[in-house]
Amino acid sequence: MSDPTTTHQAEEDVRNESILIYINGRIRPKSEALVSVYDSGFMLGDGVWEGMRLHDGSWAFLDEHIERLFTAAKAIDLELGLTRKEVENALLETQKANGMVTDAHARLMVTRGVKSHPFQHPSLSRSGPTMVIIMEHSKPNIPRPVRLATVPHLRGLPMTQDPKLNSHSKLNCILACIAAEKAGADEALMLDVHGFVNTTNACNFFIVRKGQVWTSTGDYCMNGITRQKVIDLCRANDIPVYERNFTLVDTYSADEAFLTGTFGAQTPVGTIDGRQIGNGRMGPMTECLRGLYKDLVAP
Repeated sequence: MSDPTTTHQAEEDVRNESILIYINGRIRPKSEALVSVYDSGFMLGDGVWEGMRLHDGSWAFLDEHIERLFTAAKAIDLELGLTRKEVENALLETQKANGMVTDAHARLMVTRGVKSHPFQHPSLSRSGPTMVIIMEHSKPNIPRPVRLATVPHLRGLPMTQDPKLNSHSKLNCILACIAAEKAGADEALMLDVHGFVNTTNACNFFIVRKGQVWTSTGDYCMNGITRQKVIDLCRANDIPVYERNFTLVDTYSADEAFLTGTFGAQTPVGTIDGRQIGNGRMGPMTECLRGLYKDLVAP
């Protein structure tokens, strides 16, 4: 078996040892960037987050990421205490403090804040939200197409834990990833509650069949910004694209498969459940969409 890889694998960069991190309006060295053990994010996974990429001085699709953050915060009744412009300014302030111009990844996290006692009720979070921005030098280094394994963990119903939310509560996806690793794969392919192919534990999932691009209906997956950009690019370039239900049988016989996400953009899939997809390498449609997406994110 070849070495394991991940969809968030990056080149090692020694500069990340001395990064500066934003916490509640202050920029702190990495060694001093600490939050309370009473913080509701640490205690209960009570919070939401966004991941963003810096390309040649510009944050890709920044307005859409910030809008999604505020939408998620409202969904869990979390008041950020900042305007959209203030959140953007905090991101730019952190970027400036770190002297970053390209190939950087930011994880912007907001929790319900420090609790007065170590219990669940949200009313115990009385000090206001905690906002953290971790920004690293991060150049993707995914050396080969990834291997997927189907796992028993499902992407659930909106009234259990809405899979569209970028929430801190990721245990279901973590358990899925562990199951995939134990099966000898890099990442988990997760089905929806009806048994249709849905997404992976960390990325949105696409297949290519006879020149058509298929992805899930979107009912049970993260509302990925890169996912939507790929759909939009297909439509703008007369590439047939369908958001639809499809099965593992459809998937195993696909000509290509790829993942989408803010970090890796479009990552080719080589095998699923030990079955080679296409020729096991990046296919022409994936390569085409990569080129179109690269042009789209260019400032």
